[in-house]
Amino acid sequence: MSGASDRQRSILIVSNSERFDVIVRKTLSRYRFTTIDFRKNTASARRRTLETQYDIVVINAPLPDEFGHEFALDLAEKSASSVLLVVPPEIYENVLEHVTDYGILVVPKTAPLERIDPAIRFLLATRGRVRQLERQLRAAAEKMEELRIVSKAKLLLVEKKHMTEDDAHRYIGKQAMDNGLSRKAVAQEIIEDLE
Repeated sequence: MSGASDRQRSILIVSNSERFDVIVRKTLSRYRFTTIDFRKNTASARRRTLETQYDIVVINAPLPDEFGHEFALDLAEKSASSVLLVVPPEIYENVLEHVTDYGILVVPKTAPLERIDPAIRFLLATRGRVRQLERQLRAAAEKMEELRIVSKAKLLLVEKKHMTEDDAHRYIGKQAMDNGLSRKAVAQEIIEDLE
């Protein structure tokens, strides 16, 4: 996965443990992150996430100013970041039950290196899939907008120029081809002229 994409990736690690930070740094060396930020508490991390959108946020709970699951829930609700919450093993099941429905991945602190690497890989893959779906959604929304504008222009041509729907459709296509414009641009001109 380390060479799978040239896209810039960013990660924020929120941890008050030097030992944990060393483990995470070692794990991250396998991946191409262009931005790797560390914060020691949630207050600092919250401020940072207001300035920067991260692909992944890793929270090593508990933190000095709050446990960390509240911050994880806020991120899951208000950002597009994938969230990994690392918790003490004795409360793992309880935290897992509380945050999983929000799309937060939880791992216990037992043997963190072995658990963090596949978790990071999973979150990177998930972010990639989400990003692909976002692109497809934007493309579909743009296509729907184009269809709406072209349909409105065809309706105006039918009403004002007494064309059939097929003739209006062909007219818009021919104008687009002849003028090197998109069908949407031609339709917008027709709407401006006929409304």
